[in-house]
Amino acid sequence: MKDAQKGSKARAGRRSFLTKGLAAAGAATTAGAFLGHGLSAFADDERGPEEKSGRLTHGDAALLRFAAAAEVIESDFWLQYNELGGIQDSEAPGGSGNPAYTAALNNLDEDMNVYIHDNTDDEISHFTFLNAYLESKGADPVDLEPFRTLPGSTATGSSGMPRITNLMKLTLDTSWWTRYRTDAQNPDLDPTATFPQAVPGLSKGKFTAIPRTDADLSPDAHIQAIANTAAFHFATIEQGGNSLYPSMAQRATDVEVLRILISIGPTETMHFQTWQDKAGHAVSPPFNVTDPTNGLTFPDLSEAGELLTNNLIMPEPCPFLSQKLPKCSIIRPTETRGIAMGVLKFLTDMGLFIGQSKEFFEFMRDLAEDADEARRGFGQ
Repeated sequence: MKDAQKGSKARAGRRSFLTKGLAAAGAATTAGAFLGHGLSAFADDERGPEEKSGRLTHGDAALLRFAAAAEVIESDFWLQYNELGGIQDSEAPGGSGNPAYTAALNNLDEDMNVYIHDNTDDEISHFTFLNAYLESKGADPVDLEPFRTLPGSTATGSSGMPRITNLMKLTLDTSWWTRYRTDAQNPDLDPTATFPQAVPGLSKGKFTAIPRTDADLSPDAHIQAIANTAAFHFATIEQGGNSLYPSMAQRATDVEVLRILISIGPTETMHFQTWQDKAGHAVSPPFNVTDPTNGLTFPDLSEAGELLTNNLIMPEPCPFLSQKLPKCSIIRPTETRGIAMGVLKFLTDMGLFIGQSKEFFEFMRDLAEDADEARRGFGQ
């Protein structure tokens, strides 16, 4: 127990340094201002002083801090997508749009640029709220601005600002596709279960989901493959959030923290539902292309059978809690043990942090370990 407490205190010291000391090093940019700093919460609300002065348990603060960090990371890459393929306005500022990339995305759905914009706006609202709420309770917000060091796209439409995440070397696990379509397996009950990949090629290399330069805008099959990769990345990321929030909610102590987690979580589910539908269009003729530059193939799943079919987007009932109980249509997985470290590994394995510093990984590990140590009803 003493060793665990020492480790927790050491992480708290590094976290305090990073959340407070390094914040001054963050570059002030138009979109960066969104991504680094919370706002004062409840400035004009009608709650009494006793409600405003409430403090969070250490565990609840850790859960919200990890969620805020995850949302900052999401906001960073969604802004990159929006700059090149979304709607350009003050809600998601920074870029000017790339017509060829936008057209390739809109081949999958004529409103893809609208959905990208709205998803971006949602993620910005999530982390700004979470940071503001943490500050209102006297807890440290999360600031990742010191880690805005990665180069982004230089294609037409990009703001050219430094990034926290890397969208140009992604390796995507698309087994969530079949995990949600099977009625026989649930990874919560059998962690060893394997699920086939929807697009096997995406799990075997490093692929860009945005045009890196204007040279990526042709030939047509190449820019379409980049857009298809983005479509699968959208759904891959959002199915992660789909599981993260209900998993963390099971560890919350304060009912208001529980309310926050179970209120934000369903919006991630709405995102996942939207994006897996759009990803289905990337594995349907005529846009299930093979990239002539690297051989990445998007198979035709339009008549592939129930486990792989492209238009089955409602989760099939599967075993839940016990094999002895009837099957139930659920979010999967929602096992809470090690959820934060699992999410960090998931994001790291997909290549999202290629090029990031040792300090970034230490900071994120500290946040994840603290969140995983949270226990319902315990610990200041």
